[in-house]
Amino acid sequence: MSTTTERPRSRGAESPARRRILETARLLFYIEGIHTVGIDRIIAEAGVAKATFYHHFPAKEDLVLVYLTEERERQRDAYARLRETDADPLEKLYTAYDVIGEIGCQPGFRGCPFVNAAAEYPDPGHPVRQAVAAYRRWFRGLLVELLAETGHPDAERTADMLFVLRDGIVVGSYLDDPEAVQARIRTTLDRLLKV
Repeated sequence: MSTTTERPRSRGAESPARRRILETARLLFYIEGIHTVGIDRIIAEAGVAKATFYHHFPAKEDLVLVYLTEERERQRDAYARLRETDADPLEKLYTAYDVIGEIGCQPGFRGCPFVNAAAEYPDPGHPVRQAVAAYRRWFRGLLVELLAETGHPDAERTADMLFVLRDGIVVGSYLDDPEAVQARIRTTLDRLLKV
């Protein structure tokens, strides 16, 4: 079992076959679950040879870790773009939560890939759970930074509450009426932030 969180055996520019494997796995893992989808199915749907798969990913866990790492980077990039806007930090917080709510309303939304992965890997010491924990630390840190920039008197504790709200949005949008969840986001933020 490999515990690599980087891109295993990558040399230079990414090959089209590796990208097909990752995109196929990303879609299948998100829609059907990580444990449900086998390597043979990913190989077949990506249209690659078994040797090609194992050249890029020595084990399924390597693929899962790269999938989660890429998702974390996708989100980091989106929040970095938000941070670069001229909006004040409080409006950036509201915008971030509006986006989370909008994503929850999209067709095919099936929850947060990190929450989903954590549900499939219950051992907190497992490398997949460690990748989930790294994402959660990063997102909570982002919340603390934004709150501190607003001059919030208790950024740490409020970030914890905002994180619980985030988890509620991504789970509630999948299990409940996503539009109803989205409609409550700004009101909840107002109460948490006492705006």
